[in-house]
Order: sequence, then C-alpha cells, then structure tokens
Amino acid sequence: MAVPRRQPFRVRLGFALRGLAHALRTQASLRFQAAAAAGALLALLALRPAAVWWALVLLASATVLAAELLNTAIEQLADELHPAESTGIRIVKDCAAAGVLIAALGAVAAGVALLVHLLTHGA
Repeated sequence: MAVPRRQPFRVRLGFALRGLAHALRTQASLRFQAAAAAGALLALLALRPAAVWWALVLLASATVLAAELLNTAIEQLADELHPAESTGIRIVKDCAAAGVLIAALGAVAAGVALLVHLLTHGA
C-alpha cells in the first residue's frame, strides 16, 4: 500500500487510531495494560497527590502502553516477514517483550513510590 509521505495531521491521526483500535481488539496484554492505566488514573483521582505524582504515574502508564504497541508492531512485522520458526526472530520478539516488562516494572515502581510517599507523608 503506497501512501504519500506528507499526509494531513487528521489523516495521520486516523492511522494511529486505527492501529490502536486493532491492537486493543487483538492483544489481550494491551487490554490488560490499558485497564491497569485506567485503574492508576482512578487511584490518582481518589488519592489526589501532588502534580508531580500525576505526571510520574501517567507518564509511566503511557510508556507501558507505548511499549505494548511497539511490541505488537514488532511481532506482527516479524511474523509477516518470517512466518517460519527462527532463532533470530524469536530473540527479536523476546527482546521486544522484555521492553514491555521493563516498562511495566517501572510503572509499578512509580505506583509503589507514590503509595510509600502517601503513607509516610500523607496527602
């Protein structure tokens, strides 16, 4: 599918939303991470921490979602280009999944740090 490089923002936004919708439909891990991000947002609304905590938790959540989307793209591309079993492709996919794991652990750490802060310093 040849697409001219310079598309209006509205068209490019449509591409991104289509990719997000596809990933949400097909990837259980992305749905789980999106639910976790929604839970984090609800916790922020309930706890009402300082703005810096909002920024940290929301940035961590967005990073996990972005990592999940990149992982999905890498896996799809790898499967499309090399459908047969391959040690090299397995390593690529494992490393992409590890990127999601690291991002998720960072998000959990931000949440734990917020809870520790609230327990030791109050709201």
